[in-house]
Amino acid sequence: MPEPSAPSVVPGGRRAVPLPIVLVGPMGSGKSRVGARLAASVGAPFIDTDQRIVERHGPIEQIFERDGEAAFRVLEREVVAEALREAAVVSLGGGAVLDADTRADLAGLAVVRLDVRPEAVAPRLSGGTRPLLADGGLERWTRIREERRPLYDEVAGLSIDTTRRSVARIVEEITEWAGGRA
Repeated sequence: MPEPSAPSVVPGGRRAVPLPIVLVGPMGSGKSRVGARLAASVGAPFIDTDQRIVERHGPIEQIFERDGEAAFRVLEREVVAEALREAAVVSLGGGAVLDADTRADLAGLAVVRLDVRPEAVAPRLSGGTRPLLADGGLERWTRIREERRPLYDEVAGLSIDTTRRSVARIVEEITEWAGGRA
């Protein structure tokens, strides 16, 4: 279980923001892009748990092919548990919330669910290497999103649809919300 976070002061004298701030949501919802901008905005490190897995264990699609999804989820759980103990903006992989221990670790943290409509995510996913979308494309993405929605809703204190919103506005909204939690 993560230790209680100490607020980090936002540059420019704005309100303190408790860290970690965690982004959850379906593939292609903008977690990495928003997370990087949010981290820069609040002066905190950015952790993309999928990227950490790649750095330590190789490409995710290769882990799926070589060892299967269950083995990937074990690696993911370890990386997520570690990241949630850091004073950072943390982007979780779309399926990280499937783990009950991860959901328990998120309780009490500043968690934001990013979502996107299917018509807007299609271009974001085209040409990708996401193993769960290899067969089924957008239809499979929609099914996965709907299956996981209750878990995202369970852990998130704020939900934002990224379909037609600028990254700057999303970052501003998250910062205002998180600042109210400090």
